[in-house]
Amino acid sequence: MREIKILEEPIELYKILKFENMVGSGGEAKYVISEGQVIVNGKIETRKRKKIFSGDIVEFGENKIRIQVK
Repeated sequence: MREIKILEEPIELYKILKFENMVGSGGEAKYVISEGQVIVNGKIETRKRKKIFSGDIVEFGENKIRIQVK
């Protein structure tokens, strides 16, 4: 699991996928979230603008990341 440092919280879920290059674009990020392909803290998340905070774990495909505030 990788740890990702963000400058401020919360950050929207789709932005994490986009900024960490887990998807090719913001549109793709929103699509995979709406299709139920993203897991946040062990539960499927379908809200594109779900607020992500320090300590949250985001999973998509082979990627698993923990969010930390700098």
